[in-house]
Amino acid sequence: MSVDLFAGISVRDYPAALEWYEKLLGEPPAFSPNDVESVWELAEHRFVYVEHRPAHAGHALVTIFVSDFDDRIAAIAARGLTPAKEETYENGVRKTTYVDPDGNEIGFGGAPR
Repeated sequence: MSVDLFAGISVRDYPAALEWYEKLLGEPPAFSPNDVESVWELAEHRFVYVEHRPAHAGHALVTIFVSDFDDRIAAIAARGLTPAKEETYENGVRKTTYVDPDGNEIGFGGAPR
């Protein structure tokens, strides 16, 4: 079975969101299918996109598990973003959450050290 995933994030200020998500994800979008939507490919067939949908902005909760957790969090810090929350669960799994200007929560999870 193959799985394709598109996780959408509604935003109020599309140009500001593009800038913020480029800092968070470390690169410009893979493509922009129209004037109000941009898409990043996180892994093969797994995408995150932002879309100008002001009435729905600020309600996204997305967690992305990565194998390079420490390096990724350090790179995001080097690009000027500060996490809103850092957690370590009882099983040792770590999660760092960032909040975009609209209040959407984007977390990165990683295995125990």
